[in-house]
Amino acid sequence: MNTHHAGSTPNPGRFSIEDELEFLQEAHCGDTLKARRQACAAALRQGAPAPLDSSELSTAGSIAWRNHARCIGRRFWKSLLVRDHRHVEAPDAIFESLCDHMTLAYNGGQVRSVMTVFAPAEASSGRAPRIWNHQLCGYAGYKSADGSVLGDPKNADFTGIALELGWIPPKERSPFDLLPWIISGYSGPPKLFPVAVDALPEVPIQHPEFDWFVELGIRWYAVPVISDMCFHAAGTNYTAAPFNGWYMGTEIGARNLADSDRYDFLPTIAKRMGLNMRREATLWKDRALLELNVAVLHSYELAGVRMTDHHTASRDFMRFCKNEAADNREVSAQWSWMVPPMAPSTTPQYCMPMKKRARTPDFHFQERPYQAAADEF
Repeated sequence: MNTHHAGSTPNPGRFSIEDELEFLQEAHCGDTLKARRQACAAALRQGAPAPLDSSELSTAGSIAWRNHARCIGRRFWKSLLVRDHRHVEAPDAIFESLCDHMTLAYNGGQVRSVMTVFAPAEASSGRAPRIWNHQLCGYAGYKSADGSVLGDPKNADFTGIALELGWIPPKERSPFDLLPWIISGYSGPPKLFPVAVDALPEVPIQHPEFDWFVELGIRWYAVPVISDMCFHAAGTNYTAAPFNGWYMGTEIGARNLADSDRYDFLPTIAKRMGLNMRREATLWKDRALLELNVAVLHSYELAGVRMTDHHTASRDFMRFCKNEAADNREVSAQWSWMVPPMAPSTTPQYCMPMKKRARTPDFHFQERPYQAAADEF
């Protein structure tokens, strides 16, 4: 197995040192701003991470959320809780911190936005701590010899890596088996951490009118913690910086559970509803999709877990755009992520022109470490 943890870190764009430190104007003013810019610039010129204090790191994290073109929920960017764990790089210590992150984020069901920033990538070597999971919560995808997958096909490759590392799944495998965490530090092999199921709260999916819905055995986790993206701030890549908001219902009901290359529940639901599936013109997919999304929203509300619907999220996004215009900032946005996958034409941003702009601080995709190491297994 490849003992290097990482894969390449992303190149977010060509920003000058001045551009990289522009965000400090929102944290300081006057002589303090000048001194902090000089100190951070000096470190960057020497190839070292910018010596941000915890307050500056928190500002950078909030602005990264504000800047991110693929998030519809940015109206609440100022509420982000940023945990400064840059001193943490060993897998065991990262694991302990992630457990705390989950507790803080779940917040008894009143989900709040949390970000934990671990040790940065080394500029010279590229060595970096990494969390291998796409999200801290995710369901296994077990590949069969015939090519079929039990569980979530999106996680099939990751599930294979976890099994290679010694993960022991439940004796009776199901479509909703929570995956372990895989974490690597600056050096050494990745380490696998089985996670207690009760530490990752889930919501059973039921319908307010269809009693048979519970027989489908569908469930989903409460908090979406993105854990494989790179947080770039002040010329520095933080390759392990998990963050979360709360779910918009369509993320689960119109994509994760509905997509034909994911759980593909629409045909099953349509059959149970007695819909005419012989022709697509009967709109059986649309009707099944609607009821699946009704079930998701109903179930999270019943469980007391914070979630928003796509109409409310769309109105919040428009308020965010209005607030940004008032502050003389152009909004960076990617249309396919701002327009929900259900009833898009009913949302106010449907006809809104959008442009994705290079910004810093921001979050960026990075090469998955298990893809880089796959040939070694």
